[in-house]
Amino acid sequence: QQRGSTPAASYLSLDVAHASDTSFQQTQLRNKFLHNTIMLSRTGAAAIRSASQKGLASSAVASANSSGSSARALASTPFPDFPIPEAIRDAVKSTVLDEATKPDSKFWRSGDSSSASSAASASATASAASTSQHAQQYVNGGLHNNMNGSYASINDPIARDRAVSAAPSNSDSNALDILPLIHHDPLDEWYLDRIPTRQLHVLPPNVRPMSDGADPFLLSRSDLETLSASIRRDLIGSDHADHPILAKAAAHFFEAGHDGGKKVRPMMVMLLSRAMAGSVGLHEEQAGSSNCSSSSATTYSMPVPFPWQRQDLPDAQRRLAEISEMIHTASLFHDDVIDGADTRRGAPAVHRVFGNKMAILAGDYLLARASIYLARLRDVEVVETMSTIIEHLVRGEVMQSNGAGDVYNERMVYYLRKNFYKTGSLMANSCKSAALLGGYDDAIVSAAYRYGKHIGMAFQLVDDVLDFDGSSSTMGKAALADLNAGLATAPVLFAAEHFPNEMDRLIERKFSEAGDVNRAVELVRQSDGIERTKDLAHVYVELGIDAVMEIEASPYRDSLVHLAYKIVDRVR
Repeated sequence: QQRGSTPAASYLSLDVAHASDTSFQQTQLRNKFLHNTIMLSRTGAAAIRSASQKGLASSAVASANSSGSSARALASTPFPDFPIPEAIRDAVKSTVLDEATKPDSKFWRSGDSSSASSAASASATASAASTSQHAQQYVNGGLHNNMNGSYASINDPIARDRAVSAAPSNSDSNALDILPLIHHDPLDEWYLDRIPTRQLHVLPPNVRPMSDGADPFLLSRSDLETLSASIRRDLIGSDHADHPILAKAAAHFFEAGHDGGKKVRPMMVMLLSRAMAGSVGLHEEQAGSSNCSSSSATTYSMPVPFPWQRQDLPDAQRRLAEISEMIHTASLFHDDVIDGADTRRGAPAVHRVFGNKMAILAGDYLLARASIYLARLRDVEVVETMSTIIEHLVRGEVMQSNGAGDVYNERMVYYLRKNFYKTGSLMANSCKSAALLGGYDDAIVSAAYRYGKHIGMAFQLVDDVLDFDGSSSTMGKAALADLNAGLATAPVLFAAEHFPNEMDRLIERKFSEAGDVNRAVELVRQSDGIERTKDLAHVYVELGIDAVMEIEASPYRDSLVHLAYKIVDRVR
């Protein structure tokens, strides 16, 4: 077939064949062409077949040879560089996309058309297979995962498409092993039988000390100092004349004086974003330069994105960090109402200030605002990944309310899974999303996810220890809050191995009778429950450090190692 008479479907294949040769900006324009082509084709494949059978297609091609027809076709087509005869263009408008959107449509298959169309499709397939993952196509800033095959069902996970396109063509078992963790974590390994293998605070080889430029708090200070103000100003907003109380309640923990949170989640996202940027080396234009984004005047600003990355990457990853903190804060609003907590971060809980109804609505409002700005990141896989966190938070809360079984191992697995849903998922999927935004390969995405997951698990285990060892002045909430809420955490479950009869009765009635809480504390103290909980937290910290060590050495990577150790040392 000649270019002038090739149906629009072939242009799709031809376009994909050249995708790897375009810059990011050119790719966006090219994808706009693809989008318009599909919309033009919305109702046409059957019409083309019908027109061909009736000889209309032949007459249309013939009429296009006249100057008048050619002029009209060129002037009216949305693709002046690709003149399509007017009769065929009109036919395409009628029914093509009805055919193209069918999962089993021959429209998208190679080998079902003429030899020329087959060759174009084969060329597109070969080109797409050889294209680096760094050249992923974007449509309006989001991943377009179906450039070269049939469109997935609306019920299919977005990550499933990425898994197919990202899977290595060879049988590299290591590369294949990381795919399940990236796209679906089965949550089937909790490391209950593992013991720490390294002495606490013994750094892995080639990790610089904190004093040598790897202090996570110093490296992230400029980001965190402005985080709350940015959330309050840009994400929550200040123009709320119609509901000022709602806005004030939503911004409660982002106001000066109440902004006492640790901000571990945004700190992880920002440090990891910088560490991953160093994992693929410096862009040649950055060599010998400050390697900093011009959008920030801080000492530790973000590296300049590579040409294959979205050029607003630093801003996108910072916005992701803000969204992560908003989701976390919303969950605190809801948790405190459910648990009847009096204080949070050393101040009255939101529902004690504004009432239960307003606290719940303020939490919902934060989630809604976070969802809006998440969508504006224009990356559908990141939207799916971060949205999963909200589902997990609800799952975890329901699991916590229901309690677990009677068998120790079942209780521990149930408890750890609940911990992942309530704490680990937010850290894991926020870190994973930072990697997805950067367009990094699966090995880095997996390392980011596993670092967040394991550090999140360690964080919650330490929180459980502090419920026994801490105080309201250090933790910002009442000591023994979990026991008073009827919750059996890791120290209690480990203690139940030593005192099964008595502790089981206390757990079953959720420490509801007079003296139950004090007796549970005594049993925990008489057992090794707290030490075993600390050891399990240490195991998760080691796993998190092992994951982040898969990223290339840099001060930011090393700061994440130190942050992991700080997690198990914290007293609040």
